[in-house]
Amino acid sequence: MMDDLIRALATDLDGAFPKVVEEMGTQLFWGLRRICGDHQEAEDLTQETFIRAYRALDGYDPERIGSMNLRPWLWTIAMNLGRNHLRDRSRRPTYVEMTMERGVDDPEPVDGAMWDRRLAALSSHQRTAVVLRHVVGLGMSEISQITGRPEGTVKADVHRGLTRLRQTMEEENEH
Repeated sequence: MMDDLIRALATDLDGAFPKVVEEMGTQLFWGLRRICGDHQEAEDLTQETFIRAYRALDGYDPERIGSMNLRPWLWTIAMNLGRNHLRDRSRRPTYVEMTMERGVDDPEPVDGAMWDRRLAALSSHQRTAVVLRHVVGLGMSEISQITGRPEGTVKADVHRGLTRLRQTMEEENEH
């Protein structure tokens, strides 16, 4: 499926790109949602990922497009945007503060907020690895390519992150 999409992008970027958005949009959104912890910000980051991807592809020759590994390439763009966002977020009021002031509820269900808190307790490397592996469904080699970390380190991040999540959930059940 992805190979057909890459071939279509190489021959007709404008015609094929909406299919990329359709195929990858939900996956990118939910991965970014779990990483950044905010519904609206994840929507914005997902949209910006596709804008940047389209602009980049528009400058590539068809051979380069035809030889790319699309999913890790898109996730690399998304993760870079996400890292920049998390770094810059400390300079702005938080979503929770703003919504509490306005009395607005997060559209995310309660379980989603609970998972946001659990994931926020992990290191950024663990959170990224766990989300990309278990929310998005990427393989270890793809995660390694996206994050620029060795595959063995990614495996350790996933393992340690899952161990921490299990501990957190066990502690929640004890209370």
